[in-house]
Order: sequence, then C-alpha cells, then structure tokens
Amino acid sequence: MQNESLSPVDSRGLPALEARLKEDLSHLCFPGKSWVPKREGVSDVVIIGGGMCGMLAWLSLATGGMHNVRVLDRASSGREGPWLSYARMETLRSPKTLTGPAYGHGSLTFQAWYRAQFGTEAWDELDKIPRTMWMDYLCWYRKVLDVPIENGISVDGVEPEGELVRLTVSGAETGTILTRKLVFATGRDGTGGPNIPDFIRDLPPHLWAHSADEINFAALKNKRVAVIGVGASAVDNSAEALEHGAAEVRHLVRRAEMPTINKMMGIGSFGFTAGYADLPDEWRWRFMQYSFHTQTPSPRGSTLRVSRHPNAYFHFGKTTTHIEPKGDGAVVHFADGTSYDADFVILGTGFVIDPLARTEFGDTAAQILLWQDVYTPPSGEESGDLGRFPYLNPDFTFREKHPGTASWLSNVYCFNYGASASLGKVSGDIPGISDGAAWLSRAVAASLYCEDIKAHWQGMQNYDTPELLGDEWQATKLETSAQSREGQVA
Repeated sequence: MQNESLSPVDSRGLPALEARLKEDLSHLCFPGKSWVPKREGVSDVVIIGGGMCGMLAWLSLATGGMHNVRVLDRASSGREGPWLSYARMETLRSPKTLTGPAYGHGSLTFQAWYRAQFGTEAWDELDKIPRTMWMDYLCWYRKVLDVPIENGISVDGVEPEGELVRLTVSGAETGTILTRKLVFATGRDGTGGPNIPDFIRDLPPHLWAHSADEINFAALKNKRVAVIGVGASAVDNSAEALEHGAAEVRHLVRRAEMPTINKMMGIGSFGFTAGYADLPDEWRWRFMQYSFHTQTPSPRGSTLRVSRHPNAYFHFGKTTTHIEPKGDGAVVHFADGTSYDADFVILGTGFVIDPLARTEFGDTAAQILLWQDVYTPPSGEESGDLGRFPYLNPDFTFREKHPGTASWLSNVYCFNYGASASLGKVSGDIPGISDGAAWLSRAVAASLYCEDIKAHWQGMQNYDTPELLGDEWQATKLETSAQSREGQVA
C-alpha cells in the first residue's frame, strides 16, 4: 500500500505515466522561454547522434529555452545507439535504480516506465535491465518528449565558415547545414573508432571481425572461434558465438589474470562528478590511467553466460603478436612461442579515442589539442591510449593545438566518451549523464548569450511594456499644491 501511495501510476499503464509527466513538465514551465535571436538559415545547435546522449542534450537545451536545434542520426528510427546493433550483452551493467537520462524528472526514469507497465512487485524482482528493454525505454523517451530526431542523415564533414560551422550531410538530406554550435553526442566511439591492432593486418577480412561489427554468428556454428580480449564486449561476443553453436571459443588474454574489480565503482559519487574537472592534470590523469590499467571487468552475468559452456576456455598470459591465414582459417601466434588454430577471430579490443580517426574533421583533426600535447606523466603512469584523448575546455569544447589556427573548434562540443579524460564520466555513462547534460546546456547558453550581447542590450532598451499604468494612485493635496507653486514660479 505504501508503494502504491507513493507511485499512483504503478500498473496503470504508460498513458497514466505520460499524463503525470506532462503535468510535471508544465509545472516546471517546460519547454523554457525562447530567448536566442533568430538567424535566417542558421541553426543555433546541431546535435550529431540521436541516442541517449543526443536526446538528453536536446532535453537540456529545450529546458533552457534553446529551440532552434536539430538532432541528426544516421541510423533508422528505433536503431539509434548500440543497443540493437553491436551491444550484445543480455543486461545492462548499471544498477536498475540509476536515474540515467531522466534529467531530474522522476516520471521520466526507467523505473517509472517499468513500474507503470508491470507494477512494483515485478520491479522488486527485476535484477538488471535487459538490453533490448532499455532500447524500448529510450524509444518511449523519444516519443513522450517528442524529441525531433532526423533519421537517416550522416554527417560526413565539418568545417568553419566565418563564425559558423558548416556540416556536409548525406542520406535522407544531402548538401550542407550551417550552425552556430555543434555537439558530438556520438557515444563510445564518438571521438575515435574501433581499436584494430596491427597484428590483424595480414588476415583476410572474411576471417575476422571487431566486436562493433555486424557479425553473422549463425555462420560460426561448428567453428573454432578465437576472441582477443576479456572485457565486456569480448565476453558478450563470445557468448553469442557459443549460443549459435560454435565448436569452441577461446579467450586469448594478454593479462596474467582476470580483472575482477571495477575501481571506478569505488569512488563514484556526486563529489567525483562535480569535482573531477577541477582537479589538476596529474590527478585527472592518475585516476583515468589507473582505471585503464586495472581494467573494468566484464559483468558477472556476462562472464557466467560464457563459462557455463563446456567448450569455452580462458587463456591468460597470451599476448598476440601476429595472426596469419592458414588454409580456410587462421593461426594466432603468441609472444610465448605458442599458437592457436582458429576458423574465425573476433577482436574484443574495444575502442580508441583518436580525433585523427574522425573523418568529419578532415585536416582539422590534426589541430585538436590532445592530452599527450599537454601532459607528460611520471614513470609508471604512461598510457598511449589516454594520451590521445582530446584535452578539452571546461565547457566540453575542443581546444586548438596552436593558438590562432583553429579557433572555430570552440564552437564544437565533445559530449561523448572522448570527454572523460578531461571532464569525467558525465557524457556517456548512465550514472552521471544528466549532470553532464545540465553542464553542457549552461555552457552552450552562456556562449550563445555572450555572442548576442548587443542584441540583448538593445532588447533591454527597447522593452516598453509598463507594469504601472498610471491609475494605481492619486496625487495628494500636498503634491497638488506643490505642483501649483512650481507652475507659478515657472
């Protein structure tokens, strides 16, 4: 009874929840009052990516009264983000109670969405959020907020045009788009791409795939599959291969033992979220490098999903040196002199952050300031991967490597995984994403306002709507006689 009184829409279906959310938003005057002066033919903000980060970025901007905003995604509707493509885990790692992209609205949380449909008892019994159900929730999020995502549009190029940014697009819309601000809300590989090690270069493409690729797992039935790596993506792809009838799957891991502790979980707090970006470089580097070095383990459920198969094997201390074709398959060679014959290789090697890999920037990519350009770590804390992260301004914008060569980058915002080294886990991971969006919207608003300061000043001077109409009071006799004397003197 107590839960029902706290959440009267439990088990009453989504229409009841949507009505409550609409009322809550109206009480908070959503969407916010429009205040940005219009520019003909120019968007105020373009967001690349219509997944969780992109939709939340739009919500934060709309809340702040910025409405001349476009959200572009190259995927078809309902396929935004990784959830129905290369994400192959059964459930999310994050605890079900995290508020995620709700932006402070209880009625917009996954918990409210789930309980409205299935009730409190089902919620209490739920362990982790099923991956495909998370996508169902995000589709509802888009629908209930009416997020204006434009699907099927690929952004192929980004370049300056005076004080603006010009985007070259293809797909459902071709040509160019002018915008004042550009937000890359492009997820895990948003400032780089899949990590493809050199040791795979001699292997024909039909014999290998990266975990982020579309993989025909049915074709792996009765095949020997080598999976390089033991992180979450590696383990999830291993499970898919096993469940599709692979003869065997062998994890080939360069580490001496399985990572078991997610160090970031031990320090997650509002203080870390709020304070990380203000830390000196040596502390920011130290936190991230240690997290990289210790490695986030694959989720327990995902690991059990693999280990329950008798034909699954984990081999540690196996540093791959090169892979070469052999007959219809491949042979994987290790630093210890041993090798393994496989029919197919899956790279569970994650992603790299490297702005030079983003074709949208063209030659400008080389002008983006990176951590390796700014900070030299002490012995024992080196990390080439971390060094390639962009060294961002506190407002999520890119910095130019050499002053005066690419000042337009201050209009481009990195609201994706690439921001984590500079600003923390606030632009991709579920726990801190709403805090990051609030931060982003304030930064964009401040920049737009300052750029239009003359127009706002003129607007203040031009404003002439009186609050007092002259009939609110009557002159006293003393005032009347004083006015009369002044008239006689004149």
